[in-house]
Amino acid sequence: MKHSPKIINNELNKDNFNFKKKFGQNFIVDKNIIHSIINKSNIDKDTLVIEIGPGAGALTTELDKVSSHVIAYEIDETLKPILEKQNLKNTEIIYQDFLKRNVKEDLKKYNYKKIYVVANLPYYITTPIIMKLIQDNLNIDKIVVMVQKEVGDRFKAKPNTKEYNSLSIYLNYYFTVEKLLDVSKNVFIPKPNVDSVVVCFTKKEHKTKVDNEEIFFKLVKDSFKQKRKTLKNNLKGYDLDKIEEILNKHNLNLTVRAEALPIEIFAEIANNLNVNQNK
Repeated sequence: MKHSPKIINNELNKDNFNFKKKFGQNFIVDKNIIHSIINKSNIDKDTLVIEIGPGAGALTTELDKVSSHVIAYEIDETLKPILEKQNLKNTEIIYQDFLKRNVKEDLKKYNYKKIYVVANLPYYITTPIIMKLIQDNLNIDKIVVMVQKEVGDRFKAKPNTKEYNSLSIYLNYYFTVEKLLDVSKNVFIPKPNVDSVVVCFTKKEHKTKVDNEEIFFKLVKDSFKQKRKTLKNNLKGYDLDKIEEILNKHNLNLTVRAEALPIEIFAEIANNLNVNQNK
């Protein structure tokens, strides 16, 4: 199938748009990739879609066709004339920094059954955006986002891989994470230095059993504090006897590194520490 990126490219050129590096502006201009994202997102009329960084509206225009409600957050007000030409019927564009916005308040006026986030995220703030989506307790059902390939690899990393870290576990606690497609750097203007991936986060109906999330997340973060060091070195302030007791059940000991442990073992350790802290 022949690519057709010229429509968006010409629109931007016509408006003499000045791309801003500080906002990480790399706009996708390949309609085939956009249609693939839409198809794989499985949006229906009961789905409210949040988009962060609509840019010139290439993805927004397609989201507007398949969803009854789209809320798009754009930090760059100079894009307003371009976005206003898109003839969007079901989309509200809020010209503000998403990270500073009270999204829960924005959602109150809408009726919907599911919330999806579908976006080509600004790469320089990808992780803070994902963290905000979780920490704001928006009860999001699915997140489909285009991110830098290296970041996407960390999001979906499995134990015993070099990409696996505390963020991998944090995301895996809330979501099932999978890669949907690879995206070449050649389908953006301006062209970024790296290739991208589209990653899908689907909300877990049954999360790993954790008695105290604060203890669990602190344990995970501390375990990866210095990635090349063992748990014995990274967790010196903890009850190492109790931790080793759990590790021994899985034929492991304190000389293991955090990258070898799946989320279930971290949860078991945290729950055991929680029990003993409450005695």
